Amino acid sequence: MSRVLLKLSGEALGGSQGFGFDSKILQFLSLEISKLIAVGHSVGLVLGGGNLVRGSGFAELSDDRVVGDHMGMLATIMNALALSSFLNRNQVVNKVFSALGIAGVAKDYDKNDALEVLSSGSVGIFAGGTGNPFFTTDTAACLRAIELQCDVVVKATNVDGVYSSDPKTDRSAKKYDAITFDEVIENNLSVMDMTAVLLCRDHKMPIIVCNIGNEDNLLKAANGDPVGTRVS
Repeated sequence: MSRVLLKLSGEALGGSQGFGFDSKILQFLSLEISKLIAVGHSVGLVLGGGNLVRGSGFAELSDDRVVGDHMGMLATIMNALALSSFLNRNQVVNKVFSALGIAGVAKDYDKNDALEVLSSGSVGIFAGGTGNPFFTTDTAACLRAIELQCDVVVKATNVDGVYSSDPKTDRSAKKYDAITFDEVIENNLSVMDMTAVLLCRDHKMPIIVCNIGNEDNLLKAANGDPVGTRVS
């Protein structure tokens, strides 16, 4: 069985509106994650915070990137707590770790503690980004995947893979079933931010991009079945 690091956008938790929380989405995600645990996969999870605060947006208003990024990190912690609650409701044992220490709310991230949680069959939720400004949650997800010896990063989005251009605006956009890291970099394709892509390339950590809204896509990705786009 594989050890999977799931990267979910914050906007996904907001449903069709893209902000706040949608209980149906949280319930759906919890059940999809429970399927991975039920068949023996080990699951780590990193969430974005865009449904609550986009740090880059606040930085533009205030001209203070550091404050904006810290606000974004706090938003990821709130999202982690929300999904943790729904996982608990569905009897999926989980633990929230944060790169930003908040006593009584989330355990400080520690690699060995996180490995113990994943090895026990529980879900590890890793919030607070990297704990440093100027790094995205994409980079945090890839960093955690490498640290925790995961087999793959699964980025679950609202599209069904990687395209040559934006399929929402370009009907001729070509979908890739598989692509290399170098091709992503050369063509500046929208997979993750380039820091995350380079990190995964240098550590030979494959990325699968798939649609979060399709039932069993996460399970297919973890099982190694064809789904979305594989970057390796």
